[in-house]
Amino acid sequence: MTKPIDSDKTRRRWTAVEARAVLAAKESSGLSDSAFAAREGLDSQRLRVWRRKLGGVPKSRPTFVEVGPQLAERVEIVLRSGVILRVAESIDSDRLHNIVAALDKSSQC
Repeated sequence: MTKPIDSDKTRRRWTAVEARAVLAAKESSGLSDSAFAAREGLDSQRLRVWRRKLGGVPKSRPTFVEVGPQLAERVEIVLRSGVILRVAESIDSDRLHNIVAALDKSSQC
């Protein structure tokens, strides 16, 4: 069980610096307000009040994830070079042949 950030913070006024630190810890925890407050011995309403007063806590830069069409059926091809090629089952055979030929040529260099 983790030690509360500062159990005294539930009984006295927080400074803006303290509130920012607690809100930043909450954000980095990945927990909901209520779960974080319960873990730290805080009142979850207090987190919401300070977030509103401070206009939110700056979050870290967003992480981008590449999203593409989902392949319903995949075929995995292991080339002699050890390269693993994953393609849609519906790939055109001429296109697949050209890809494999290009990969074979590049692995011979």
